[in-house]
Amino acid sequence: MRSQDWLILKHLYATKNITKAAQRLYISQPAFSSRLKQLEKEFGIKIVTRERRGVNFTPQGEYLAKSAEEMLLKIQEIKENIANMDREVVGTIKFGVSNFFTKYKLPRLLKLFKDRYPNVDFQVTTGWSRDMFHALYNKDVHIAFVRGDYPWLGRKQLLFEEQLCIASAKELDIADLPNLPRIDYKTDSLLKSLIEEWWTKTYLKPPFITMEVDQVDTCKEMVANGLGYAIMPSMILNGMEDIYKISLTDKEGEALLRKTWMLYHDESLELNVIKVFVAFIEDLDTQDMNGKIYEER
Repeated sequence: MRSQDWLILKHLYATKNITKAAQRLYISQPAFSSRLKQLEKEFGIKIVTRERRGVNFTPQGEYLAKSAEEMLLKIQEIKENIANMDREVVGTIKFGVSNFFTKYKLPRLLKLFKDRYPNVDFQVTTGWSRDMFHALYNKDVHIAFVRGDYPWLGRKQLLFEEQLCIASAKELDIADLPNLPRIDYKTDSLLKSLIEEWWTKTYLKPPFITMEVDQVDTCKEMVANGLGYAIMPSMILNGMEDIYKISLTDKEGEALLRKTWMLYHDESLELNVIKVFVAFIEDLDTQDMNGKIYEER
């Protein structure tokens, strides 16, 4: 079987619809159906039964489809290992990247790396840090960029730290926070827990939350327009000089920090392209300990 055949099975199993699966692979529906029939002939089984709204997989077809992801990974691994044999920096790096890092940091890093190693390709999956951590744990990606301290036993490198702060359009007294309107935003569970723990150790009253928005950028704009205060990592506020900021500390006066990490498996370094990328990031960090390479562009 060709790798395209495994992709056909993978996407058909995901969509349960020939038209949608064909669209995902940018091939015509007749060509898709023809190849599916060839696969049924090759294995001597019925892979799917057609229904009015899609398809149902037979037990044999379901087994074959569930093997597709494993086979595609194996094919990619074989290709990478072959490319790795001559020590050329070539291949595909699969990243799992937090939403914030994707928006503000990753494009610049990938451009710098691509300029130096033009034969490397990137496959990027984005989302919440916890999901990217799980993707790395399951070996769906080679490298994860996550925000927060996850229980990772493999290789890790600290990229930068941000102090949590209170952001407001005007000056305020931190003692008055429980009585002032607060704007919250959707974020990962680790950051929520860090903020909630600080709050419960600092105040006897719950926060007066008047808005809950879906994104931190929306929250930032609400704050800038004087609709309330918010608690967020300081890097979110880069370039907003008119915003009043109070850095958060614990009872001992230690800064409340949110760390951003690069995580990867030890065995990933067996791939030359991963080894070179890790060295590339380490070199950037060595050259600029203040993290200027990660500033917003």
